[in-house]
Amino acid sequence: MTEGNFVDYVKIYVSSGKGGRGSTHLHREKFIEKGGPDGGDGGRGGHVYIIGNKGLWTLFHLKFARHIKAGHGGDGGSDRSTGADGEDKYIEVPLGTVVRDKDTNEILFEITEDGEKRIVVQGGKGGLGNWHFRSSTNQTPRYAQPGLPSVEADIVLELKVLADVGLVGFPNAGKSTLLSVLTSAKPKIADYPFTTLKPNLGIVAYRDYQSFVIADIPGIIEGAAEGKGLGHYFLRHIERNSTLLFLVPVDTPDIKAEYDILVNELTKYNPEMLDKERIVVISKCDMLDDELKSELKTQLDQDFGDIPYMLISSVAQQGLTELKDKLWQMLNA
Repeated sequence: MTEGNFVDYVKIYVSSGKGGRGSTHLHREKFIEKGGPDGGDGGRGGHVYIIGNKGLWTLFHLKFARHIKAGHGGDGGSDRSTGADGEDKYIEVPLGTVVRDKDTNEILFEITEDGEKRIVVQGGKGGLGNWHFRSSTNQTPRYAQPGLPSVEADIVLELKVLADVGLVGFPNAGKSTLLSVLTSAKPKIADYPFTTLKPNLGIVAYRDYQSFVIADIPGIIEGAAEGKGLGHYFLRHIERNSTLLFLVPVDTPDIKAEYDILVNELTKYNPEMLDKERIVVISKCDMLDDELKSELKTQLDQDFGDIPYMLISSVAQQGLTELKDKLWQMLNA
C-alpha cells in the first residue's frame, strides 16, 4: 500500500430516506356498494448502515464519497398495498473504525468485528393508510398519515489501526528498518527525519505457524501532543495496541531522557497509554563491543528498573529472535 492510498480520516454527509405517505384510497368495485377505506401504508425510508469488512485496511475507497443518501419509501396504494421500502445504503469500513458526530465530536459507535452492522441514520417510518382510521362513527376517513422525514448527519470516520504491538520512537530511530526485518512489510527507509509519513503494518511470523501484528507510526518528537511534527496525528493508531515497543538508538546522548520524552507525549495525548505493557529496545547495537554492552546494561538496569529492555541490531540481525520471543510472551501473558 502506497502512502497516498492510506486514508484514515474522512468526513461524509449521510441522509436516510423519508417514509412514504399512507393512501386515502376508497374501495370502488362493481356490485360492492360503500366499499370503504382500503388505503395502504407507506414504505419506510432507507437506512444508512456502517458495516465492518476485514478485507479493508484503509478508508481510501471513501475518500471522494462526500454524500451518501438512502432511497425514499414508496407511497401506499389501494387494496391495502404497502409502498416499497426505500433502498438501504451500506458503507463498508475496515475494522477499528470509529464513527463520530462531526458537530458534537461524540463517538456514536466503533466497528471492531467483521460483518458487524450498525445503523448510522435511520429511515423515516411510512405513514399509515386511511384503512387504519376507520370506525363506526367515521366509516370513510379521507385522511392518512404522511411519512416521517429523513434524518441527515455529518459524520467522521476515523480509523484506528488494530495491531498487537506499536513501535514508538523519535524520527530516524530505526522503526521502519526493524519492521522490514521482522515482517514482510516494505516501508520507506532513508537517512532523513520523517521518512515514514503514514502508519505501516506488518505480520510477524512466529513459531508453529503463529503470528502477531506490529504497527509503525511516524516518529514522535517533543511537543507532539500539542501538534508538533507528524506523530501527533497518528498517535490514535497505537491506542489499540496491547504492547508498546519504545525504540531508542544506542548512539542517543541520553537513552533514559529520550524514553521519558516519548512516555510524556503519550501520557499527554491519552493517560491510559500508561496501562499498556512496555518494552524498551535499544537499536543499532552492532556498533558496540562486548565491554561497552556490559557497561550499557549496567546503566540500563539502574535507569529502567522493572521495565524490560533488549539490545538489538536490525541491520546485523542481532537479538531479533529473542525480541520476538519476548513480545510473544508479553502478548500472551
